[in-house]
Amino acid sequence: MSELGARASGQGRIFQTSGDQYIEEHHHHYDAGAGPLFGREVVPTASMAGPAAPDSVRMPLVGRAPGVLRNREELREALGAAVAGPGGDIHVVHGMGGCGKTALAYWLFTSAVRDHGRVGFWVNASERMSLRAGMLAVAGDRGAAPGELAAAAAGQRAAADLVWHYLDHSPDPWLLVLDNADDPTVLEDGAWLRASGQGVVLVTTRHATSPLWRTPGTARHPLGVLPLDDAAQVLCDLAPDAGDLSSARKVAERLGRLPLALTLAGSHLAHQLLESWSMDEYDRKLGEESTAIVDAGASGYGGGHSRHLVGRTWQLSLDALAGQGVPEATTLLRLLSFLAADPVPLGVLAPVARGQVVAEGLEPALAAGRLEPALRALLDHSLAELVEVDGVRCVRVHGVLLDSVAAGVPAGQRAAVGETVTRLLEGVVPEQGLESPGTRRLLALLAPHASAVLATAPGERTAALAVHVLWQVFESGEYPAVLALAPGIADRVEALLGMRHRVALDARDVEGRALFRMGRYTESEALHRRVLARRDQLLGADHPDTLRSCLGLLMPLAVLGRTEEAEQWSRRALEGQRRVLGEDSPETLYTWTTLVELLADARKVEEFEEQAHALVSACERALPPDHSTTVLARHCHAGGLHDLGRYEEAEPLARHVLADWTRIRGGDHPRTLAALTLTAQVAQGLGRTEEAVRMLGEATERRERVLGPDHPFVVQNRQWLTAWRGGTGR
Repeated sequence: MSELGARASGQGRIFQTSGDQYIEEHHHHYDAGAGPLFGREVVPTASMAGPAAPDSVRMPLVGRAPGVLRNREELREALGAAVAGPGGDIHVVHGMGGCGKTALAYWLFTSAVRDHGRVGFWVNASERMSLRAGMLAVAGDRGAAPGELAAAAAGQRAAADLVWHYLDHSPDPWLLVLDNADDPTVLEDGAWLRASGQGVVLVTTRHATSPLWRTPGTARHPLGVLPLDDAAQVLCDLAPDAGDLSSARKVAERLGRLPLALTLAGSHLAHQLLESWSMDEYDRKLGEESTAIVDAGASGYGGGHSRHLVGRTWQLSLDALAGQGVPEATTLLRLLSFLAADPVPLGVLAPVARGQVVAEGLEPALAAGRLEPALRALLDHSLAELVEVDGVRCVRVHGVLLDSVAAGVPAGQRAAVGETVTRLLEGVVPEQGLESPGTRRLLALLAPHASAVLATAPGERTAALAVHVLWQVFESGEYPAVLALAPGIADRVEALLGMRHRVALDARDVEGRALFRMGRYTESEALHRRVLARRDQLLGADHPDTLRSCLGLLMPLAVLGRTEEAEQWSRRALEGQRRVLGEDSPETLYTWTTLVELLADARKVEEFEEQAHALVSACERALPPDHSTTVLARHCHAGGLHDLGRYEEAEPLARHVLADWTRIRGGDHPRTLAALTLTAQVAQGLGRTEEAVRMLGEATERRERVLGPDHPFVVQNRQWLTAWRGGTGR
């Protein structure tokens, strides 16, 4: 009798425990005289008997069957030809979790069985036991005797040889799908993966670089995200009443066009009970709550299995990498998750590999010598990819993956991750004033990451970093990129530090300048007036930031035709900067260029001549050779000569300026295109219409590519082209 008062009788047993235990007892009953005469009966254990067979290998055990398969035409054509042919092929489809590998395999399985008379076999290859059990079940289906299967299961004969013997001698052609073979070691160095003239083998895997995929006769097929229109159509297929194709495109783009995320989102929209979100509302929710809400669609899709959840499917790969001795892959992915989904230059990570930046406080730790294996592991398991952008080697990770990883960073790790990422970005931002096409490309790549780290690790340091990078990108001439990022950065900085903080005012200042450069002059004027008023009140009339705001305000005023008012602001800024910064300050000389331009507009010829020559001389004396302000001074001089109708004087200067901008900033920089346009105008003024039309046509095409088709400069250039070709004006 036990302490609890339980009582056993006959052959009964009482088991009592204070913890969680699992007790299994086997009872064997024998007739009289039939029991073992000596010793105890040996009961086969589960390991001796082999793994339990799957419920079926003739059906794809994938939960809910995929719906309409969008896109993938080229790959479907190649795989369809394989099952329509004689056989002997091995095809490996590899890609990140959630990209639709299993859905593609399901389509091929159905097509092979229904349209081509093949016997279909579907084996879960995610683990060694499930693979072995499934393949032995395939051998049993193809005629292996129970004794043979038992011997193979008990390790008394080579299991893989047995299976492939019966596959090779199958009376029917077949298709064998080895699904989720994310760990190629499960395939025992290829023992389980063989080619056969009787069938076609399809492997789906996240592992992109296994040597097994490079054996002769094996074709590799990378699988990525869907094109935008096809991704949007997936949402419309699943939730036709939630919105039109235009709304679906916005949701699809936010979800990175990842098939799993699209499927879950569409299922969520189609199966709502208490709420009925439209796609536009769902898009807003994604912006407010991140992609975590996507997994709410799993209940309508087919359950909560990790492979069916965008927030969990990547963890399968990370857990596998940790088991393979690369736990640092998780740390690296956490660092990348604090950045944007845009390509990250490898130079951002290089200081860790060189030991120049020590990633302190991270768990698992990321030592210098472990960065390279961690990055290779992410690449091998399709958690990241290497891309080249304008000659810069980068690593890119899907946005939904980054979002779910960032959400899962432990609270105690977030400060360390944010600190490390901020230091890495600070270390790679080019020095201010460096001007080259390479610097411009690098800044354009860094800008979205500076914005992202402000959101993931908010603080005064990351705010200053984001605004600093924004200014650098603006000065490099990437105006569309600045305008895309500036409002969001300025909003975050104001919410974090307040509207009157200097960093917040800097953010609004650069936003106003980007509005001006992109042709939104009225909005630029209004924003600059607000920033100027705040700076005037907080910092004083002669503070350099306040004077800089005067310069920002005068530029839209000049373009809007309010030349006299613009000239007043220019003179105030110039006089103040001469007092505060000095006459030869680069900022003072830059402001002086605006006065020269305004004097030509106002037809103040004598003062224009005097100021233009004095400005160029001052720049050549005070600034290094090829300084951008010196080139801009000559540019304004040439432009003023053109505006005054002095084309012969303007032509050599305009051509010199065009050559300088091209050499310093590159052929597609807005300054270069402005100089090309001016040179074309001068040629037209000299009566060389054919030459002028050719140059202006080139400038218009390149400006449209850089600034967009609706920019006022592009529209104006088209009007000039029409007039010049028709001979109706200069």
